[in-house]
Amino acid sequence: MHKLLIKPIWVLRDHAEGDQLMHRLIPLLAGIHDTGTLAAACERTGDSYRHAWGLLQRGRQAFGAPLVIGSRGRGAKLTGLGDKLLWAEKRVAARLSPLLESVASEVEAELERASPDSRGALRIHASHAFAITALRDFLVHRQMPVEVTYDGSSEALASFHHAACDMAGFHIPKGDLEREVLALHAKWLKPEAHVLVQVVERRQGIIVAPGNPRGVAAIADLARPHLRFVNRQPGSGTRILLDRLLAREGVKAERIQGYDRQEYTHAAVAAYIASDMADAGLGVETAARQFHLGFVPLLTERYFLVMRREARDSPMIQGVLAAMRSREFRAQLARLQGLEAVNCGVVQEIEAALPGFEAAAPRARRKVAG
Repeated sequence: MHKLLIKPIWVLRDHAEGDQLMHRLIPLLAGIHDTGTLAAACERTGDSYRHAWGLLQRGRQAFGAPLVIGSRGRGAKLTGLGDKLLWAEKRVAARLSPLLESVASEVEAELERASPDSRGALRIHASHAFAITALRDFLVHRQMPVEVTYDGSSEALASFHHAACDMAGFHIPKGDLEREVLALHAKWLKPEAHVLVQVVERRQGIIVAPGNPRGVAAIADLARPHLRFVNRQPGSGTRILLDRLLAREGVKAERIQGYDRQEYTHAAVAAYIASDMADAGLGVETAARQFHLGFVPLLTERYFLVMRREARDSPMIQGVLAAMRSREFRAQLARLQGLEAVNCGVVQEIEAALPGFEAAAPRARRKVAG
């Protein structure tokens, strides 16, 4: 199975080099930001010093101000404009990556199905998670056809109920909130027909700027005056979790500046904060660490994939389970801070994995099942 990568392209429509400048300039700015010198940035991008300097000058002309300050032999750093440009690119990537990954996965699956020796592709609808992205890449690398579509937890489970996918990914907090959140998902789960596969445990909390300059320590702090918040979209597991936490603390959503400002992934929330467009947002530790941000832990979640009991012994599912249990995949997860490969690839009965299931929402579950 071929692995496709789809990337957004920046085009300056009012500039003579508009279709060429940005995709060469952005990596150079990133190299300067990371290394502190133009020479080291050139080594990373493969540009000559002369070419890179000319590229920066054309960027200055295009934007009407310098993007870098410094001189030969004395280091270099981005100006405020250069920094904003780089973080804008990171926000675009974080916001669009799940959509582009889903489209790429869909096209890969179509190509696989069109192949004369096609084995079909495993369809996974899942709440966006770094572990699921890692699993998709791992399976494709092993030539195992898989099609991943990212939705909120509720949408993924609804798709599974309507047979639009073979597995659905969702997350449940450990501890006091488990039953409350499970009550929203239990209607889609049938112990007699479904089983769960645990993927990871992950830490969820408040993502803040480096050093936590606003001193955010708890959910109630999000309602402070002038504290800028960035939220997740309705239907996402993280948005559901936030609303339960706010209700427990007696904090009304309208008191939070930015409650209606939405991003669709943990990475997009982190990029938004790293760009200094918000002070805080709820998300997983992995996203905070990737963007070198602060993190205030609140709870631990378990991330599950649900599948049909009858499919458990199929060669495709058995191949996926074996991949998840492999030492190589666990090593890949270990490189993602904030994730623990606890029971990764272990198949469990719903009631065993979620002891509060029967008490969560049996009436709603029976209604949907019937």
